[in-house]
Amino acid sequence: MRTPIIAGNWKMNKTIGEALDFFKVLDQELQQFSGTEKLEIVIAPPYTAINKIAEFLKDSSIKISAQNMFWEDAGAFTGEISAPMLKDAGAKYVIIGHSERRQFFNETESAVNKKIKAALKHNIIPIFCIGETLAERETEKIESVISTQLTGGLIDLTANDITKIVIAYEPVWAIGTGKTATKEQAEEVHLMIRQMLAKQFGQANADVIRILYGGSVKPSNSKELLSQPNIDGALIGGASLKLEDFIGIIKSVI
Repeated sequence: MRTPIIAGNWKMNKTIGEALDFFKVLDQELQQFSGTEKLEIVIAPPYTAINKIAEFLKDSSIKISAQNMFWEDAGAFTGEISAPMLKDAGAKYVIIGHSERRQFFNETESAVNKKIKAALKHNIIPIFCIGETLAERETEKIESVISTQLTGGLIDLTANDITKIVIAYEPVWAIGTGKTATKEQAEEVHLMIRQMLAKQFGQANADVIRILYGGSVKPSNSKELLSQPNIDGALIGGASLKLEDFIGIIKSVI
């Protein structure tokens, strides 16, 4: 049985004070209804807020993620942050390979692979993002794009490594656009991903890997998306910044 994950990616939003105000209310709200023990709740605030939020949530089941990291532990890499730093700050997860990192910061499959290995080395759980653009979907390149990203990101990883990774399928055309894959479209790609993982790492290992869906997830569509057999949760952008929406998505799962 795979434990669902509801993860929020705040991107470049919220100050420390705004983040703390959000979590004070979220923590109180979650205590008022049962069922949250059946899933993992993860939020990725900006780097600046990780430590303060982790301290505030030390007795909570909510976990903190970083939005990115560098693959070296230390060194002359101005502006970067390492896995040991994130771990020290209180992060348990890290998002790697998000389409915005690939698009705006030219991240390659090689860079993503090195970041995943660095996160695993320091016992931080990678949320490894993959997904196709609208042009790639319309030209029927979904399978080749997903295969390239998946293979490139997981080079030289063992079957034991792969079971410690969370994968997030985020069709680029659905991120922040208001467009969402239908439950059938999303399930089709999630199943494809699991089959690719099974071919490389064995069916038993593929069956325990959690694969999240991301792309304009909101309370109105989360229940039908997350009811699909190979969709194990969601990586949520804009809706995770709004308490009512984020709680609504959580409620649709439990």
